[in-house]
Amino acid sequence: MLDTLASLDRFEDSGDILSTINRSIRDAAHETGKVNVLIAGRTGVGKSTLINEVFQGRLAETGQGRPVTTETRYYTKNGIPLGVFDTRGLELKEYRQIIDELAEFVEAKSREPDVNEHVHVAWMCIAEDGRRVEDAEIELHERLADFMPVLGVVTKARADEGFRAEVQRLLPEARNVVRVRALSERYDDGHVAPPMGLRELTDATAEVIPEAVQRAFAAAQKASVDLKKNRAHKVVAGAAAAAAAAGASPIPFSDAALLVPIQIGMLARISAAFGIEFSKAFLGTLISATAGTAGVTFLGRAVVSNLLKFVPGMGTVAGGVISAGAAAGLTTALGEAYIAVLAKLFTASGGAAPEPEAIAREFKDRMARRMSID
Repeated sequence: MLDTLASLDRFEDSGDILSTINRSIRDAAHETGKVNVLIAGRTGVGKSTLINEVFQGRLAETGQGRPVTTETRYYTKNGIPLGVFDTRGLELKEYRQIIDELAEFVEAKSREPDVNEHVHVAWMCIAEDGRRVEDAEIELHERLADFMPVLGVVTKARADEGFRAEVQRLLPEARNVVRVRALSERYDDGHVAPPMGLRELTDATAEVIPEAVQRAFAAAQKASVDLKKNRAHKVVAGAAAAAAAAGASPIPFSDAALLVPIQIGMLARISAAFGIEFSKAFLGTLISATAGTAGVTFLGRAVVSNLLKFVPGMGTVAGGVISAGAAAGLTTALGEAYIAVLAKLFTASGGAAPEPEAIAREFKDRMARRMSID
């Protein structure tokens, strides 16, 4: 890794490559932001299990969290762009006082100038085996709906028998009601019921949260790899457009390194979209992979020479220049290759974030295999 960073430090055309990497990491983290989810429900409805199965980092195992109201705690974890407000005490006789206090807190959060401090969505969790929606749950969902979208979540789903429709009727402010079974269950007859509804809950949440926190939600959740891919494809499209603009006046082949800062930022933003904790060393390894194998110094000419092989039908750069179309094609090829690697690894791990070393190794192998094609 030290050899990789030393090679990067000799980068010629776009100034200090390490500064570019550091800036890209900072920008990607800032742009991702943070999404805050409020999860309400009585004790025993499966909130902690649901949190751990939908989001990265097993957040519900981090301890008691930070108290923000008498019966609400806030959970966060370094590296995960997510905060969870866990509302307790709805089964208590004093639930109206608890609801009033929570509503005041949520209203105050909604007035914060920083959107990352808002509460962006609420999940009202109701266990299917109880077959009952309590007055506290109805009242709380009405109060919360004044400040954020609310989704009904029927947990421990085993047999609907019309209960989902009843929940939707009794929680009319809920944007949707989703049945979930967070963990597989084995019955006495040997039948195993697999988890269900987690992706549907993730998709339903993504549809109602503000656009400003879509990146953070896609990164924080692990139930839908497609949601991560969709955000990453948008990153690639934006980078390709920037590369095309850079090539609007054709770039001399020897000056191909002008594209590199755009591509470094793209790799950082794709990593953020997938919810990966990345570092200077990790991003540097990814960049080295685009320059070929066996420690090639990271120069624009080396990168482009290899990437040209990665773009079907492009072959060589006609006339010794990189046009807008070529610049966009090279950038798209690099970004889509990285997305393919991440999607493969995330799918294999069941949505959990792979180790950075495994990502870097797979990406380097993929680039080396494809670049070896004549």
